[in-house]
Amino acid sequence: METQIKNVEIMNASESSAKTGLSIAIDGPAGAGKSTLAKKVAEALDYLYIDTGAMYRAATWVALEQKATVEEEERIINLVQKADIELKIPDTSSQGKVRVFVNGADVSFIVRSRIITRFVSAVAAIGGVRKILVEKQQKLATTGSVVMDGRDIGTVVLPHAEIKIFLTASPEIRAGRRQKDLKEMGQIADLETIIADIKARDHFDSTREVSPLRQADDAILINTDNRTIEELVSEVLNLCQEKLQR
Repeated sequence: METQIKNVEIMNASESSAKTGLSIAIDGPAGAGKSTLAKKVAEALDYLYIDTGAMYRAATWVALEQKATVEEEERIINLVQKADIELKIPDTSSQGKVRVFVNGADVSFIVRSRIITRFVSAVAAIGGVRKILVEKQQKLATTGSVVMDGRDIGTVVLPHAEIKIFLTASPEIRAGRRQKDLKEMGQIADLETIIADIKARDHFDSTREVSPLRQADDAILINTDNRTIEELVSEVLNLCQEKLQR
């Protein structure tokens, strides 16, 4: 099926992405630190960074904006197929996160709200939605020199990636990070509620029929509890250096 998403762009290191380099897949559950690590590794290597989670959040926003329920799978697929989703490099307005646009409208803030978080796993589990977005993700990664994070990157989107990382962290640590992010966006949430939401999402993501969350057989497991982002970036960069020297 030819995807009708007209523009899904990550405007980061666009010139260097033309060269051939490593494909780096970073997977893991919500709050493990995937996006932060992926972005910093991409910056260090001057690689293209692709935030697949933002794409699924945008698709969820499209569905909710049109008042589609998660049971209306065909309707959601058609809505996502017709949507113009665009990702742009962060700026001061996005607090360092990739900016997200749908049909020209800046939805960077709303796609990271709790209402989107509540429904994104259900929308992402729809096979037709995943097909549309996975095709686009794979197309963006064809030139190599790319860092992509998500839940099925090493198993489905980039099964032949040279570097595969699976991040994990305790639900409590992840909930604390999520609470901090929400606070920065002016949203207050109870920590215990966030922990319960994270555990429920973990179960849903790991047991869904289409592209479940799981560690690829050849992925390196990294626990991010009580580790700084600098330590994690250094570890991944060392793995990349070792791979390039072989």
